Amino acid sequence: MAKHKVHYEFPMHCLSEILYEYLATAEGLSEWFADEVVEKGDDFFFSWGGGPAEKATLIRYKPEGFVRFRWEEDEGTKNFFEMTITIDDITEDLALNITDFCEEGDEEENAMYWENLIENLRIKLGAA
Repeated sequence: MAKHKVHYEFPMHCLSEILYEYLATAEGLSEWFADEVVEKGDDFFFSWGGGPAEKATLIRYKPEGFVRFRWEEDEGTKNFFEMTITIDDITEDLALNITDFCEEGDEEENAMYWENLIENLRIKLGAA
């Protein structure tokens, strides 16, 4: 079954430079996204609860702007997950925008998954 694109936006109360480190480095990602993250070049290996590592490749990035990963299972598709830092030109409010792909009917579960992850990130950042 084909996956479709979903978007989420989360207001964040921190500096973009610090947030980017939590999005683009193995050390930062292991603080909130997975139990363990190992980086080998553009490949990141994520593991949870001692289970087998899942591979995602960093396919695009812009320092202090965004990171885009593609899971190994999505190779050969247009599916990815992207975390983008945006700053409002007028208010200077910072937000983390998530683009992901999920199966039809899994939208609510996927949204809750990201909400929980971002709550963990906010706690780590002291921005909860």
